[in-house]
Amino acid sequence: MKAIKFYAIIAALVFLMSSCVENSGKYKVLAAQRDSLEHVKQALDSNYNQTLVILNDIEGGFAKINQNESQMKANLKGVEGSKTNKREQIAAQMTAIKESMDQNKAKIAELRKLASKRGKMNSKLTETINRLQSELDEKSVQIQSLQTELDQKNIKITELNTTVDTQSKNIAEQQNVMEQQKSTIKGQDTDLNTVWYCVATSKKLKEANIISNTGLFKSKKVLDTDFDKTAFTQIDLRNVSSIPTNSKKVKILSFHPQNSYTLVMGDNKNIIIQITNPSKFWSVSKYLVVQI
Repeated sequence: MKAIKFYAIIAALVFLMSSCVENSGKYKVLAAQRDSLEHVKQALDSNYNQTLVILNDIEGGFAKINQNESQMKANLKGVEGSKTNKREQIAAQMTAIKESMDQNKAKIAELRKLASKRGKMNSKLTETINRLQSELDEKSVQIQSLQTELDQKNIKITELNTTVDTQSKNIAEQQNVMEQQKSTIKGQDTDLNTVWYCVATSKKLKEANIISNTGLFKSKKVLDTDFDKTAFTQIDLRNVSSIPTNSKKVKILSFHPQNSYTLVMGDNKNIIIQITNPSKFWSVSKYLVVQI
């Protein structure tokens, strides 16, 4: 029985010591460092996997180039006087080669970006990139030589021209859409920040149907009825922080949160409406009506 009590005490002490260690500052620092290292490892793994995918794509691209190049060279033999189908086939193969070349060029550029993120571990990757770039450059010279041969044999690459024209058209359309989106966003931005104010006597406000005949301001209804909009001055709430009234006595008829503005006296003792919080001031009503 004493032995059981002894082991129970030992187990309790071990549990307490473990709990204290886990709650200690040193343990928490080590745990944070462990988590940080785990995040770094995950990032490196992701970078490594992405690099392998791109490398496979590039090697696959070179394989396609070599295959099309080999077939095209075979077709070029005795192409003079051949049927139109054979010439079209050669042109299509050259188009495929050039497209694969462009894709590999883009992939190599993407690979360079990944290498720049790997710090000191990118030396081997850089060597691989340089090798791939040299291979691409050499292949470009070979393809240019083939292109010269096609030109001499009057083989027009109509398919390539069609592709280029289509791509140019798509780019132009995308740019047009982007410009329209920018214009729309700019218009929406202007609309969102456009507000109006009117500072006038009671008589003028009534004549413009801004207030009722009883002199009460039709807070929400006024915006749904016909009133003289020319009586208001249009402004951009981002650019205007104060509104002069040219009067020593004013009454704000439209509703605006009281903690969003103050009334201050100018040099000529006329009251100025100082807007301290524009977004809050104009949040309820975009029309400010001031009776003088």
